[in-house]
Amino acid sequence: MIGYLDMPSGISGDMFLGCLVDAGWPIEQLRSTVERLNLPAQEWAVEAGQVMKGPLRAMKVTVTAAEGHHHRHLADIRRIIEAADLPQRVQQRSIAAFTRLAEAEAKVHGTSVEKIHFHEVGAVDAIIDIVAAVAGIEALGIEKLHASAMPLGEGWADTDHGRIPLPAPATLEILAAAAAPTRPAPGDGEWVTPTGAALLCELAEFGRPAIRLGRIAIGAGRKDCAWPNVARLWLGTGGDDGALVQLDTNIDDMNPQFYEAVSRRLFEAGALDVWLTPIHMKKGRPGVMLSVLAPAAAQPALCERILRETTTLGVRVHNLDHRGEARRELRRVETAYGPIGIKLKWVGQDCLGASPEYDDCLAAAENYQVSLKQVHDAALEAALPLRHTAEPPAAHGHHSHPPHGHHH
Repeated sequence: MIGYLDMPSGISGDMFLGCLVDAGWPIEQLRSTVERLNLPAQEWAVEAGQVMKGPLRAMKVTVTAAEGHHHRHLADIRRIIEAADLPQRVQQRSIAAFTRLAEAEAKVHGTSVEKIHFHEVGAVDAIIDIVAAVAGIEALGIEKLHASAMPLGEGWADTDHGRIPLPAPATLEILAAAAAPTRPAPGDGEWVTPTGAALLCELAEFGRPAIRLGRIAIGAGRKDCAWPNVARLWLGTGGDDGALVQLDTNIDDMNPQFYEAVSRRLFEAGALDVWLTPIHMKKGRPGVMLSVLAPAAAQPALCERILRETTTLGVRVHNLDHRGEARRELRRVETAYGPIGIKLKWVGQDCLGASPEYDDCLAAAENYQVSLKQVHDAALEAALPLRHTAEPPAAHGHHSHPPHGHHH
């Protein structure tokens, strides 16, 4: 599934969360994600409910944190996230988003990333916004997120550093570092917070994709305006009737150690699958055929990536109509080696398979000094009840205190 975040009135952390909850991510799972951060229970609360923004219904998610400012370095926030019982990919992407914030704040204040203190940005609500948003994208199975241009307004905001102009300097630095597109906001004020900017610059590719729509989710901002203060998440499958391409190239003169890095970068550029096939080339030379399955819209970027990242001189392109897909759902099970992520396979109303997440199993095996197979087998056994009791997922599937002023 792919998503497109349409931002007619900007974005903040909990507007993003509102979209995800409205898209079908249960608020109970959002709270469970936050609980895994091991933050003191009295320091936070998360609520969700339907509201009207002008003539439009929307989901409002509100993250509240205890009074007072939390002064933390990036290293402190990294420790909180790394110690949490969360999938490794969620941890990595959350830390990456916070790193964007740290780099922007450091540049604004003329210091280093190591020395920068997070004030509002590092508060509990911002940690919740970022980690929960990343976890929600994963839980909904949104494999590729796109975003519209960000609307930026004028004005002033009061912060720990004093009165600053809008857009907030940190927001501008984050957007500039990502070469993100912007446009004028519908009115004065802060409509894109640093937290919202960091999330979108880390998680999304800017531009509207070709998409076969399946569902529209709407998240509400806090502020009532002369226009509906909402963000809209469009969910569906790739356009062109689900058209895919297969890219192939034969390589016989590249260091085999490079293939892992090449594969990772191809996935980052939109590949659905990447595989290697041993082949024999002319004059009996052993070689490798690198193959990539991808949405048709990703073909130009992937071809360029292959040409830049490998020694090949050309790429063959095969057009495919579509592929049949089983729906996937991510769950977690408790084992003797800690919680492990499980990917459930659904065909219609039937759960036909359960697969433990490799990274979770590997981390647990290393932590408990046992074999990978032991952890994998324990996770499979713990997942057996899910095969019979889990409900099939949907077919498709908060505006907090922003770092600089209260947008929305």
